[in-house]
Amino acid sequence: MERKIINPWKWQDALGFVQGHEVTGGQRVLYCAGQIPVDPEGKSVHAGDFRGQLNQVINNLETVLTAGGFAFADVVRLNIYTTDLEGFFANRGVILERLVGAGARYTSTLLGVARLARPEFLIEIEATAVK
Repeated sequence: MERKIINPWKWQDALGFVQGHEVTGGQRVLYCAGQIPVDPEGKSVHAGDFRGQLNQVINNLETVLTAGGFAFADVVRLNIYTTDLEGFFANRGVILERLVGAGARYTSTLLGVARLARPEFLIEIEATAVK
């Protein structure tokens, strides 16, 4: 499999994402459902704590990726939904540290939304991984 990063500009580099990600010859694709801040029993965790919820979402994403035989470095796309854009910007270092630090080079969309599946959820992240 070959990956080619498409970045006609440089500004996004400091933010940890890329403008385009061309993948050729990939054998496997994993489309991850939106991961939410719940524990293994599906109970909400970290009510009102954006950083805690973001870390739980990343933990859950890592669990799904690992169960499918993938890693953060295989992630090529993130869709991020949040009810608190300011909370996201204040805590986005978690994504830089955990995903980018593990080799992820992904395209991304960030959306501010009025509400997620449960009123206490502040963030949800979908991912696509390719091997």
